[in-house]
Amino acid sequence: MTQFFIENGEMILRLVLAVVLGIIIGAERLFVHKEAGMKTHALVALGSAVFVVVSEIIAVKYVGSSSFDPSRIASQIVVGIGFLGAGSIIFHENRLLGLTTAGGLWVTAGIGMAAGFGLFNLAVIATALVLVIFILVNIFEKPIKKISGDIDNPAA
Repeated sequence: MTQFFIENGEMILRLVLAVVLGIIIGAERLFVHKEAGMKTHALVALGSAVFVVVSEIIAVKYVGSSSFDPSRIASQIVVGIGFLGAGSIIFHENRLLGLTTAGGLWVTAGIGMAAGFGLFNLAVIATALVLVIFILVNIFEKPIKKISGDIDNPAA
């Protein structure tokens, strides 16, 4: 069992970091009562990291093959997460809801990809910036929404 962790330590670190960062972003979303919370963001980040790790492993396995492009897997994450994000956007009573949730899921996929590629600093910095956007920008938006008469807009 110990040998398993020694042999797979970096991969485990990549996946665990993606999950932890996804949970942190999801916790903020849960705190403000949004649709996609900790589990959703953690799964998006983990799924992205898994696909990236698979992409790297396959690239090593098929090195020298002219017909294989491992970057295709990573690029398809962006496309696939777009469908998930689109599913979170709804139009209700003349209001568009879920745009911030969709954006959060999309960037969480990018964070998972960064963790999956072993770009840990990028993943952590991006997570911090997402939290700045979700928390600090929300504080600045409230007075603007109040002035514009849109204080009850749940789309943020």
